[in-house]
Amino acid sequence: MNRDIFNALDQAGFGSNVHEIAAEVECRVLRIDDESGEGFMTMYRVLDGIYLMYNDLHLKHCVSEYQNSETVLCIDHCREGRIEHENSLGSRYYMEAGDLRIDKRVHHEGKVELPLSHYHGVTIGFLQDTAQESLRREMPFLSVDLDKLGEKFCPENKEFLLRTNEQLNAVLSQLYHAPKSIRLDYFKVKIAELLLLLSTIDAAAYLKHRQYFPASQIDKIKQIHSIITGCLDKTITVEELSEMSGMPAASLRKVFKAVYGVPIYQYIKGYKMKAAAEMLISGQRLNIADIAQRLGYDNASKFSAAFRDVMGVTPQNYRSRQEDM
Repeated sequence: MNRDIFNALDQAGFGSNVHEIAAEVECRVLRIDDESGEGFMTMYRVLDGIYLMYNDLHLKHCVSEYQNSETVLCIDHCREGRIEHENSLGSRYYMEAGDLRIDKRVHHEGKVELPLSHYHGVTIGFLQDTAQESLRREMPFLSVDLDKLGEKFCPENKEFLLRTNEQLNAVLSQLYHAPKSIRLDYFKVKIAELLLLLSTIDAAAYLKHRQYFPASQIDKIKQIHSIITGCLDKTITVEELSEMSGMPAASLRKVFKAVYGVPIYQYIKGYKMKAAAEMLISGQRLNIADIAQRLGYDNASKFSAAFRDVMGVTPQNYRSRQEDM
């Protein structure tokens, strides 16, 4: 006898930091709390054993206490932001916009980091035995074996990472705009389409696209991030950061981009301009020259050019627009 998927997931255990805040017959909303922010997961029961969940997280980190007690296969898609996970060997990897992950949730428990403090995406989960029965009953035309799909992509319970794939992204992106009046039927069609596409992919051809990094390197990069964001009035070169951290400059550049999504100098510039935007509308009424100095620029014109390059308007116009709102 099939168990309701919500009951099955409850028995698996999301953890003490996840709480249900709303529920309907085919939908529930979960909230995850952390001192660094909060996140919401909106979960829909699509079929017996199959769920679709929208993930909207606004936090720097959280702890996953998820306990897998079922044979589960999950497909995760990142729409926006970045998220860090650790694999069974202790190495870390990142999902960014357009990336897809398939895993069996065996190594899901533990600390999760969000380098940009936000992550938005979707998860499609299958409790495999129940889900396979549902697919055979509801979609007899669909010749997809979930067990074989899991073994193809996740041998020995390893996660599978697929960098941006045009066909899969076309299907997954449509899930973010599902028409409300036909939402559940729409989910069924899109999940069937997704499974068919995955059945045609040669997993071995994508192994070289995976990027994993030792935890020791990631920890050094996070220390570097703390240094550069903690002294915005200074200009620190990659060579100086390399000497401070004992990390070769080339490795520093590569791993920093993997963690934060952009080259280090681009990140520093963007971070400073966002800080400048906050200063422009704060109650301190700082003038442009003062803000430039606080952010390590030796003159206001260079600062203004950098601000316009990042924010699309001059500092003066940005302040005026905010005041008019």
